[in-house]
Amino acid sequence: MSFKSPNISRRLPLVGAAAAGAVVLLAGPAFAHVSVQPGEAEQGGYSTIAFKVPNERDSASTVKLEVNLPTDHPLASVMPQPVPGWDVKVTKSTLDKPLELHGKKITEAATKVTWTAKKDGEIKPGTFQQFPLSVGQLPEDTDQLVFKALQTYSGGEVVRWIEEPKEGSEEPESPAPVLKLTAPAEGSGHSHGGSGSDTKADKAKAEGAHGASGTADEHEAAADSSDGTARALGVLGIVVGAAGVAFGALAGRRRSS
Repeated sequence: MSFKSPNISRRLPLVGAAAAGAVVLLAGPAFAHVSVQPGEAEQGGYSTIAFKVPNERDSASTVKLEVNLPTDHPLASVMPQPVPGWDVKVTKSTLDKPLELHGKKITEAATKVTWTAKKDGEIKPGTFQQFPLSVGQLPEDTDQLVFKALQTYSGGEVVRWIEEPKEGSEEPESPAPVLKLTAPAEGSGHSHGGSGSDTKADKAKAEGAHGASGTADEHEAAADSSDGTARALGVLGIVVGAAGVAFGALAGRRRSS
């Protein structure tokens, strides 16, 4: 005969609820980190991205954000969009290897963007703020860009979002924002090789069509010429026949006379 303690039966729902609460608490911070949105952009193009910064503290506000731009794939153009209540500064550095952009050599590029809150502009507890950037030209020789970020709170705490996520591994505790880069779609302006091939093919088709059209015109002209000759010969035959009839009638009259 089995016997269950009433105390144990009562505790089971409480233990389950506590476990579920622990899961929620542990899972919550994984989603509340600095991220870049949208999460992907096309290689070789320009894009407007935004760094989403949630405030994770209950008793402190976010007062500063520093985003370090990748130096292994530098961006020649970085333009911040003004954010009300925040000052922004773009730091540039000399490049070890100059960039080629639109036929010009770029010897320096932005390496860091810093946003600092003005009075009453900080990110309050339970809220978030987005910091937009226009960036380009995005590299074509990598499938992602990693932006290491530092988030500073009003109490002096600095959270370093600098750990690079690894494919196939669990998300790190403090992941860095990552922008995935995808190959441009067919027919877009970024696929120079494809566009060149399409242009040549179209040109060949156009030339073929022109050649075919020219041949048809020549045939039509030849047909018109043949029709003209036939008509001329027909008229000439009628004239000759009429002359013969007239000559025969005249000869008959003379014989009668």
